[in-house]
Amino acid sequence: MKAVVLAGGYATRLWPITKHRPKMFLPVGDTTVIDRIFEDLEADNRVEEVYVSTNERFAGEFREHLDDSQFEKPTLSVEDTTDEDEKFGVMGALAQLVEREDVDDDLVVIAGDNLISFDVSEFVDFFAEKDAPAIAAYDVGSYERAKSYGLVELDGDEVIDFQEKPDDPNSTLVSIACYAYPREVVHDIDTYLSEDGNPDEPGWFVQWLQDRQSVHAYTFEGAWFDIGTPESYLDAVAWTLDGERIVADDATVENSTIGENVHVLPGAEITNSNVENSVIFSDATLRDCDIRDSIIDEDTVLESIDFSGALVGAHTTIENGG
Repeated sequence: MKAVVLAGGYATRLWPITKHRPKMFLPVGDTTVIDRIFEDLEADNRVEEVYVSTNERFAGEFREHLDDSQFEKPTLSVEDTTDEDEKFGVMGALAQLVEREDVDDDLVVIAGDNLISFDVSEFVDFFAEKDAPAIAAYDVGSYERAKSYGLVELDGDEVIDFQEKPDDPNSTLVSIACYAYPREVVHDIDTYLSEDGNPDEPGWFVQWLQDRQSVHAYTFEGAWFDIGTPESYLDAVAWTLDGERIVADDATVENSTIGENVHVLPGAEITNSNVENSVIFSDATLRDCDIRDSIIDEDTVLESIDFSGALVGAHTTIENGG
C-alpha cells in the first residue's frame, strides 16, 4: 500500500500568514498539522511509501522540512504549478502523481490540512476489512457547514448517496478528504477524468464510484478540523491545547497575562500585554497590547494595540493604532 498526502494548495483564505509558508506547517500544539499525519503513516507497516504532493512554489519548504524530520517514508512529488490559477484540481493532480510515480498499489489519500482525532491505521483497518473503496465521514452538526463538503448518506456503513457541496443538505454527515482506493480503482481515476469527471473535488470521484460499485464510510466521533480559515486553525489549536498554553523557553514574557489556548513561539517578546486564544510566531514583539483570537506572524512589532480576530503578516510594524 502507498499513501498520498495532498499539500498542493495555496491557502489564500489564510493570507498573509500562509502567503510564504504552507498552511500544513502551521503549529498545532508541539507539532504541525501535516506531521500528525506523517506520524500515523510512519507507524503503519502496511504503508510502504508516502508521496507528498505539493506545488513548485512550496517545494523547497517541503524538501527542507522532510530533510529535517525523523520520518523515513515521505517522498516529495511536485506538481508543475506555481500559482492558484494553474492548479490541476485535486483529482487532476492525483492522476498526474499516479502516472509520475508509477503507482500500482492500493492507495490511501489524505488532505494534508486535515486534523483528525482518529489514528489513520484505524481507517486502514476498516478499508482492509471492506476490501472496497472507503472514505472517512464526520457529522459536522450544522446544515450550513455541510454545504461546503461532500454529503454522505449511508445504509449501515455503505454509501448509498453522495452529493458534493449540496445547496440544500438533508443531513450533516460529510466526507473529510480521507480516502482509500483499491489498486484497480486507482486506475479508474484516468477513466473518470476521460469521461469529463470534475478534476477539482475528490468528492465527485466518490460520487462517480458510488454509482458503479460499493463504497463504504468509516464514521468517527471526536474531532475534525479542516484547516482552511483563521477560525478553523485557531479552533484546532484550542482543541489541541485544551485550555493550556505553550510558551517557548526562549520567548520573553514580562508583566503580561497569557490566557488559554495561546502558543508563543521562540524568540517572541511580550511585555505589559494580555494574549488569549492566539498564536504568536517567532520573534514577534508585543508591547502594551490586548490580543484575542488572532494570529501574529514572525518579526512583527505591535505597540499599544487592541486586536480581536486579526491576522497580521510577517515583518509588520503597527504602533499606537497607526
